[in-house]
Amino acid sequence: MRLELHKVKVRDVQWGEKTCVKDGVLYVNKQAAINCVKEEERFAKVDLELARPGESTRIIPIKDAIEPRVKLTGKGGYYPGFSAPMGRCGDGKTFVLDGAAVLTCGPIVAFQEGFVDMSGPGAVYTPFSATQNIIMVVEPIKDLDPHQYELILREGGLKLAVWLAEQCKDAPADVVEVFEKGTVPEESAKYPQLPKVIYVCMNITQGLLHDTYVYAADIRPSLPTLLHPNEVLDGAMVSGNCVSACDKNTTWHHVHNPIVAALYARHGKELNFLGVIPTQESTVMDGKLRASQMNLSIARELGAEGVIVSEEGYGNPDTDLCLNARNFENAGIKSVVVSDEAAGTDGASQSLADATPEMTAFISTGNVNEMLEVPAMDKVIGWPETIAHLSGGAAESLREDGSMFVEMQAIIASTAEIGFNRVGCEWI
Repeated sequence: MRLELHKVKVRDVQWGEKTCVKDGVLYVNKQAAINCVKEEERFAKVDLELARPGESTRIIPIKDAIEPRVKLTGKGGYYPGFSAPMGRCGDGKTFVLDGAAVLTCGPIVAFQEGFVDMSGPGAVYTPFSATQNIIMVVEPIKDLDPHQYELILREGGLKLAVWLAEQCKDAPADVVEVFEKGTVPEESAKYPQLPKVIYVCMNITQGLLHDTYVYAADIRPSLPTLLHPNEVLDGAMVSGNCVSACDKNTTWHHVHNPIVAALYARHGKELNFLGVIPTQESTVMDGKLRASQMNLSIARELGAEGVIVSEEGYGNPDTDLCLNARNFENAGIKSVVVSDEAAGTDGASQSLADATPEMTAFISTGNVNEMLEVPAMDKVIGWPETIAHLSGGAAESLREDGSMFVEMQAIIASTAEIGFNRVGCEWI
């Protein structure tokens, strides 16, 4: 399977008469883009805003982030089952507006959304302070069911991102990244001496707007499966969750998964990268046991000798993390887990809600409870008062001057557990 990412570097975003990209600037016809989103009649209001790195701008509350992409080969579109026909992705050519992001903004389920500052101390902790952002600010029609609101907000963001890429796809690429790998039997025959490593990507799948989609299917009621790494890097996984903002894997994160990229870079040199298992985090113990056992079953069938396990969220998913580590270690498969910590504002509390002695290799992506003071911004996009309900915020977080005192967990992707962040720890 060969995937080519044809990337056009976006260094600025501006309104323009025509949606196109030229000399590193993404020009957006605002009304045409709004019309694309307004085709969904369950939106009562639709507006678009722009936010650039370094500006004194705060965006709150944010639901998802999506990179503008479209297929250059096949049937076009992107995100199979959503904005593209159902079919296997991970092959052919994909056009990417690299450095741009669509952020969806709208008060949907209160405490499990987050914010992004484009400058100041809060900007350090999120990748979206460094992207050229097109913000979709929407409100639903009156009395719309929250699940329906989540659906139209999620699909509206995907649609806008694909539309932007579609308008620009004739632009020449600045760089083409190639990802090529055969089947598991083919690669194992080529590299028989290399250790076989698999990646288990845990996902929030707990209903009540806490879901993750693989090929447009909610994976909560299904069983773990195996994906070729190219499928992950080419839009097979879509976020539909409202987990605490700090460790939310947005749709943007899935196509930029650094664990997949790191294992791919070592494939055929230091290790044999078998593939990715997107797996569930159930709310009931039987579901946790079932998923962890199936993860082990897939890994053993493929002959895995090592596994990387990344968590999403914290609290009861910590039990899923422990079960995965225990099962793999007891089966003789070396495991490394990646998670953030909820260790209290002073960092002195137990980091996880569960523990197991088999968890011997732990990579921390930071303490979600660390307190942070962020100054007032000249411009606020969205609803600043929602900080009172965000996880990591409180009624007293927003001050009269517009500054805020919050936990780091209120910032989108500040401790993302796939490792796409700027905080962590190391042994001294």
